[in-house]
Amino acid sequence: MKKYLLLILCVGAMVAVFSSCRKTVQAPFDATAQAKLDDQAIQSYFTLNSITNVTKDPSGLYYHIDTAGTTPHPTASSNVVVSYKAYSLDDVVVETQTSYYFSLPLIDLKAFVIGLPFIGKGGTITMYVPSALAFGPTGSSTGSIAPNSCLIYHVTLLGFTN
Repeated sequence: MKKYLLLILCVGAMVAVFSSCRKTVQAPFDATAQAKLDDQAIQSYFTLNSITNVTKDPSGLYYHIDTAGTTPHPTASSNVVVSYKAYSLDDVVVETQTSYYFSLPLIDLKAFVIGLPFIGKGGTITMYVPSALAFGPTGSSTGSIAPNSCLIYHVTLLGFTN
């Protein structure tokens, strides 16, 4: 009986060792293909919601300046304070901040670096953000935003320093 028990334990251990060594092969991330998918998703959102008054930046960011705000405008090296709401393309709120201070050169959210210089203090902008300019293939660190998610940001620029 002890021999059988020892044999079962040895076989079980071997199976566990070999199955933990098995690697899943994942295709490399294709940023160009993802950018095309993102653009199609954003364009579909525009069609479904009859949105026509947007501008497309060369980066792939779509935006609409709701209120221009005052001049001057922040630069890519400014420190800014904003309030915002972020939505998924199915209009679910995924993030909200009422007073968020950060330095544009240090933020990972590239959409803010591109979009905020279009408005001045008190200005508001709506940005339709492809995943590469948001949280990319990793998603948010909190898990509230899935990988490769396109987002919509309604942002008010509360203030800034250059």
